[in-house]
Parts: sequence; C-alpha cells; structure tokens
Amino acid sequence: MTPDQICKTLSTLKSLRSPHEQVWRDCFDHTYPVRGNGFYCEMMSAQEALNRKAKIFDGTTTDAARILSSSVQSGLTPANSLWFGMDVGQESEDERRWLDDSSDIIWQNIHASNFDAAAFEGLLDVVCAGWFALYIDSDRERGGFTFDLWPIASVFCSASKAGGKIDTVYRTYKLTAEQAVNEFGEDNLSESTRKLAKDKPQELIEFIHAIYPRTTYMVGAKLAKNMPIASCKVEVAAKKLVSESGYHEMPVVVPRWMMIPDSVYATGPVADALPDARTLNEMVRMDLAAGDLAIAGMWIAEDDGVLNPKTVKVGPRKIIVANSVDSMKPLQSGSNFNYSDSRITRLQAAIRKTLMADQLQAQDGPAMTATEVHVRVNLIRQLLGPVYGRLQTEYLQPLIERCFGIAYRAGILGQAPESLAGRNFTVRYLSPLARAQKLEEVSAIDQFVAGCAAGAQAQVAAGQQPDAMDNVDLDAAARFRGEALGVPSSVIRSQADRDRLREERAQAQQAAIEQQQQIAMQQTATEAAMKQAPGAAA
Repeated sequence: MTPDQICKTLSTLKSLRSPHEQVWRDCFDHTYPVRGNGFYCEMMSAQEALNRKAKIFDGTTTDAARILSSSVQSGLTPANSLWFGMDVGQESEDERRWLDDSSDIIWQNIHASNFDAAAFEGLLDVVCAGWFALYIDSDRERGGFTFDLWPIASVFCSASKAGGKIDTVYRTYKLTAEQAVNEFGEDNLSESTRKLAKDKPQELIEFIHAIYPRTTYMVGAKLAKNMPIASCKVEVAAKKLVSESGYHEMPVVVPRWMMIPDSVYATGPVADALPDARTLNEMVRMDLAAGDLAIAGMWIAEDDGVLNPKTVKVGPRKIIVANSVDSMKPLQSGSNFNYSDSRITRLQAAIRKTLMADQLQAQDGPAMTATEVHVRVNLIRQLLGPVYGRLQTEYLQPLIERCFGIAYRAGILGQAPESLAGRNFTVRYLSPLARAQKLEEVSAIDQFVAGCAAGAQAQVAAGQQPDAMDNVDLDAAARFRGEALGVPSSVIRSQADRDRLREERAQAQQAAIEQQQQIAMQQTATEAAMKQAPGAAA
C-alpha cells in the first residue's frame, strides 16, 4: 500500500469507529478517566485527569471493575503456575517432553517480562471499553519478550474476513523530531522533519503504524517485506513511507468482550452497569449536598429594619442584631436520608452484581466448607465461562502463537524432534479458569467410581462376584483427574513408566513366590531326609 492509501484507509477507519466512542468515554468517566486518554482530548494532562476523577462521587464502579479485571487475569494467566501447554496429537514421549519443556520456557519468559503489568491494564480496558490492543515483540536489547499496551484511543481496527478476528490494526502516535531521526534515520524522513530535528528537536511529528495481512507472501520468508503480515510506518504530514517491514505472526492481539453488531469493536460489562453508575453518582452528589445543608443548616430571615438578610452571616461566636428573635429562624431542609441511604445501597449492590464483583471477591465471615468452595467455584465458572471462550480464542491463542514463534526463531527452545516438522500444534489451557470448567467432570468421575465401589461391596454382602468395578478404567480416570486438576506433567508418570513399574513389581512378586516355593521344597526335602536317616525309626 502507498502512503496515500494508508492515510485514506485510516480516515475511513476513524469514521467507522467514531459512533462508538461516546459509550467508551462515558464508561471511562465513571471508572478510570485516565485510561480514556485520547477520547477526551489529544493529550490529557494530570490536572485534567484529576478533575475528571473528582467528578466520581462514588467508587463502587471503579472498585468492581478492578476486582473483575484482576479476577479475569488470575483466572487466565496466573504468574505463579503454568497456564498452558502444547499438543500436536498422538505425540511420542520425546515429542511430549520437548513440547512441555518449550511451554515452560515460554511461560517463564512471558512472566519475566512486563506482561503482568501490561495485561492487567489491558483487562481494565476490556472491562471498561470492551477491547484492548497489546503489541508483542522480542526485546532486542535484553532478550525475551516485550509487551506494549497501546492506548485504544489511538488504535483503529478492521478484519479482512467477515466475522473473523481482527487482523488489520492502524495506530497513530507521535515522536519528537529527534526520536524520529534516531528510529528511522535522516534519509527516510521528509525535509521538514530533518530541519526540525536540527532547529526544534522536541517538536512532535505524527506517524501512522499500519499492520495488515499481505495478499502475497513467501512461506518461511527471511526478508521482512516478504512476510505474511505487513508493517508500514508513514509520516502523516508529508505522506511519506518511512519504514516497511513485516512479521511472521500477527504481532497485535485485540481481544473483545461483547461484540457490537455490524462492527469489529466491542463494549465491556461497565456499559451494562452504566445506567446504575450514572444514577448512583447523581444520588451521592445530591446526598452530599443534603448533608451540607444538614450540617450547616438553612435559615429564613425577615428584613425588619434592623436585620438585613443580604449582609448577615451565620457562624460561631457571631452576634446577629435583629428587632426580634422571630426575625430569623432555622428551616428544615426536607432531606430524607433514609431513602437516599437505601437507594444508594441498592444501586451499589446492582453495580457489583452486574460486574460480578459480589461473587468474585472473597466473602467475609467464617471459613467455607469444601462443599461451599465447590459451589462458589462452579458459580464463578458459570459467570466467566462465556467470556473465557472468547478471550481464549482472541487473546491467549494468538499470544502464545506469537511468543512461540519469537522463541523458536531465537533458538531458545532447542532443536525440535524431526518428527514434529510440518505438524501444527494446538494450545492446551491449564489456567485456573480452564480447570474450573473441568471440575464437573472430575466430580462426575469421583461419584461414578464411588458408586461402583459401593456396588461391589453390596455384591460381596449378597454373596455375589464383586464385578461392578469392572465398569471403571481406573487408570484413565486417574490420569484425567490429574490433568483436569492441573497436576504438573512431571508428577504424573508416563504410560510407559507406569507399565514398566507394574512389570517390575509383578516380577518381584513372582520372584518372591518362587523363593517361598523353593524354601518350602527345601524344608520338605530336609524333613524327608531326616526321616530316612539311620536311627530315625528308633
């Protein structure tokens, strides 16, 4: 694409996004105004952010959005446990070992970078606005990965296939003239920018970063211009292409919460709670105003020729001169604090319920029983399950594919077994939320095994053959249970090791039996010899 085409495409994408921006702006206004930087004005100052934050009279929506974001992050990508693995189907032991080692190396490098901070801020955006844009690349200075969360106000998206994932991302950003020269080189910039770099190096220059799939490319290309994903950077004012490169995988992941019909954009759960948030904010504002009247009081005064109501000031240690004590009297404000308190409490509860904070946050009170914990985990799974499915497809899958590609090309995963060549891998999710979705199956297995065991005991009591347990494949049940509960693969023996252990045990038992038989035979032979010895008859 030419620079002129890129600028025209950006203009079209801006017009397509514009109708949705007011909703996102309102959602940020009632939660995290600073996250909406760019929707209000080109650059929000710290004072402007404080002024907008001061207009939030109740922090329930902000707190509930934070709880939901942190719960989704801890359920999807916990930093303290491996949350994904890789499969190719029917893999051998060597292939399984390499895939597990690769998953562990990638996981360690992800959390050794700035991922946790960027992911949490991204999930704040997805809860408030319904989407975020996370750029993933290799850290060329220190190695490993680097994650850059782009402000969504500067990101414009599209999909090359109807109903498909976002694969076209345009981002507008600014660099100082000095930074532009350092990044792109003087020869690639316009004459005006080169002049600014010398005269006014801190002058800001606007650029466009366009990322889109190429229609023609080379498989396994070495040159960036032949890779499947194009990356073009354009100097806007001069409409000059300053950089053209490419990626093997889509470097930007754009997960969405709830799709807006006929659009690639989305809204978040804060949009569902927005009517209650607005009402709550106004109720608290009026409650504060009524509280000011209740504390300071309200008065009625009569101009009796001595008292001038226009100049009198009420306060401690003040003397008010009047013709009569009836010339000035306190008035009842008419405020009903009981109604406002109950109404505010109901609105706060409704917001926390909409944002699922009432269930996701730890409950006060005595410790829960195992049954209560199971019911609570099951409820959380039901609440976040539908959301998890979309985030798994649009967030985790492309994130792991991108990180795997970077790590494999860097050579940190080691040499893969030749048998894996040309085979596509699938991601196996081991996160707490993924495991929670399998808890029902684990419970069903436990109940089934316990029921069969009880049936076998009943058969024994009735004098029958205890064959009810023949219906259970205990090996398969044990392995599925361990995998569903997230037990590390290093703890679970491979089937070959299990069979070898059983064979050794069987051989040891057989050897023990044979040894006992030999001892018994020797004892029998000894007794027979003693009976036949001379004098034995006597």
